[in-house]
Amino acid sequence: MKLETGMAAVVTGGASGLGRASAQALANAGLKVAIFDINDEDGEAHAKAIGGTFHHVNIMDEQSVVDGFDAARTANGQERVTVHCAMASKRGKTLGWDKENHCYKRLPTEDYAFGAEGILVASYRIASHSALGMANAEPLNDDGERGSITLTASVAAQDGQIGQTIYGSCKSGVNGMVLPMARDLMDMGIRVNSVMPGIFATPLMLGMKDRNPKMWDQLNASVPFPKRLGEPEEFASLIVEIASNTYINGHQFRLDGAIRMPPR
Repeated sequence: MKLETGMAAVVTGGASGLGRASAQALANAGLKVAIFDINDEDGEAHAKAIGGTFHHVNIMDEQSVVDGFDAARTANGQERVTVHCAMASKRGKTLGWDKENHCYKRLPTEDYAFGAEGILVASYRIASHSALGMANAEPLNDDGERGSITLTASVAAQDGQIGQTIYGSCKSGVNGMVLPMARDLMDMGIRVNSVMPGIFATPLMLGMKDRNPKMWDQLNASVPFPKRLGEPEEFASLIVEIASNTYINGHQFRLDGAIRMPPR
């Protein structure tokens, strides 16, 4: 899909981190980007800086998402590129030791359900509403392509660590959604993919640099090559490639600097 000047895009979580970098990269490619976020101040400022639009959208709320797509399409036209970076989740081990009461405590089911809603259900919500709009638009090229949807999973989907029961399993669900959804939408010319970023230098992670320099150094050293956290711009460059390369469909891309040995 050729990214044409003025083509519309939607980026959730576009006020910060990976979403912010993705919005910038798509704007640099000439697209009119609608940022969906609940951070009004940063979202509006970034949208203004890249010549896009900002829409206060809560990915956990169905009507908020519907209203956001309506407003974005009124402002910019039907989006042909959607990048979903926003999420909401809680953390905790399945069982943890309660020092105060001297017993094990269980991660509440409600906390798990919140993460499932904020990661997995929200990914379906954004992707399906965007696909509905794309399906009713005219094809963009001789291949019959109508749009590209990219979801954000995580390396935790394949390699979940201690305390990532919610996050890892729900991000795995995002990956599991990609292929069947891509097959559902292939006859409409809509592509679906996901990216599994590893440890990236987002504002959340950068805060650790001053709080815990030792842990920061350990995180950087844990990356096989290069020995550093990923830059959001490196994530964003892959987002642009996925959007523009019509032959990428139904794939999950791991982006973490990892070197995996071939099977013996």
